Amino acid sequence: MAKANEGDTIEIMSGDHQGKKGKVLIVRENSVIVEVGHNKVRDEPIKTVINHKNYQLA
Repeated sequence: MAKANEGDTIEIMSGDHQGKKGKVLIVRENSVIVEVGHNKVRDEPIKTVINHKNYQLA
């Protein structure tokens, strides 16, 4: 399985955001931090942490 790099687009395979695509912001040893959307009320990005085994490159 290929690990994502910063700026890559991934598809989340499990969890609350399953099926969504997001942009990788930060790559960690066991996971990536991904922006999956934008909160219009607070005007800030929606971010989540995804384990490397729970996504695939889109």
